[in-house]
Amino acid sequence: MPYSPPSRIPSGPRRRTLLASAAGAALLVGCSSGSEDSDGGTSGSPSLAERVRARAARDSEGLVERYDAVLAAHPVLAALAGPLRSQAARHAEAFGAGAAKPSAGPSRTSGAPRDGKASPSATASAAVPANERDALAELAAAERELADRRTKELLQVPGELARLLASVAAAGAAHAYLLTEGAK
Repeated sequence: MPYSPPSRIPSGPRRRTLLASAAGAALLVGCSSGSEDSDGGTSGSPSLAERVRARAARDSEGLVERYDAVLAAHPVLAALAGPLRSQAARHAEAFGAGAAKPSAGPSRTSGAPRDGKASPSATASAAVPANERDALAELAAAERELADRRTKELLQVPGELARLLASVAAAGAAHAYLLTEGAK
């Protein structure tokens, strides 16, 4: 008679469940661990979170300017790029763009950021490629670069801002994919 293993299911959590729980706990701790350190700046100087939020707002505004330039040069791309431009504008609003400055005209003060790296807004006024595919490819590259930078900044900021950055970075990566596919 062949031996058959016992039919009872082992009690307790499985290895996969434990690993998934540990990974989830590590993510939650990582997103919320820096809130005491990075929120409290010295008196008179903005905190790290405020600087990251302001930079994210400027970068989103610069991206909107870039979309506007491409759409002005290539109106035929409105069906693809128009909705993505609208989302980029909503991202700028989510980061608080325009809240501190009630000026009527568009902001063009977001040249090179303090850290010396060029932001999408710094090159928004650059010439738009005459070829529609190249214009979409440049928009996709800008979205991808910005999504990558925002993903790297996640660990430096407190929970709520980290979640916003993660959401907007994911949307930016999706925009880059859509623009890349549209350029094919």
